[in-house]
Amino acid sequence: MTQLGQYKGGVRDALGWMNSQAPVDPSQVFNRANLPRCPLDDKAVALTTQLMTSVPLFLQAGDTVTSLTFVSGATAVGSPTNYWFALYSNAAVPALLAQTADQLTAAWAADTAKTLALSAPVKIGVSGIYWAAIMVKGTVPSLLGAAGAKAILTGEGNLAQTSGTGLTTTAPATIATPAAQREVPFVLAT
Repeated sequence: MTQLGQYKGGVRDALGWMNSQAPVDPSQVFNRANLPRCPLDDKAVALTTQLMTSVPLFLQAGDTVTSLTFVSGATAVGSPTNYWFALYSNAAVPALLAQTADQLTAAWAADTAKTLALSAPVKIGVSGIYWAAIMVKGTVPSLLGAAGAKAILTGEGNLAQTSGTGLTTTAPATIATPAAQREVPFVLAT
């Protein structure tokens, strides 16, 4: 028996599920993702018009997030009147840190990565789970993502959640009363 008990593997390998993205190569452009690329499906996530969908995103202290990227799936945005992305804090009731400009009627084709700049860069002070959000008013796109399970044990967090109603140009100040969602959109922070 070792100081790790019966476990004979690499502890870092065993804890890899806590941050599912591939390790960041410091010689490459900064990025953080909420899901690995391998299980993604382009029909996995359907949004609901004027409802915000948010996903947990692990960010390290010292990271500076300037933009968020979501990827449309097989269905493009149709006749949008508003859509935006937002970044929320790691607080118990997550607070809005920054939002992208409202894209109004701008096109977003199927199978296309949409990268939008936040209103201001967000410097992360404390490592933890932050929330990346998307809202579309119009005929919503499908998003690249994966199917997930709702929380099974008490205290487990949501892998995706919805909140707000009747949203248009502005992200809510907080993520209040979120409802778990099984479909988990892929997001990339840069």
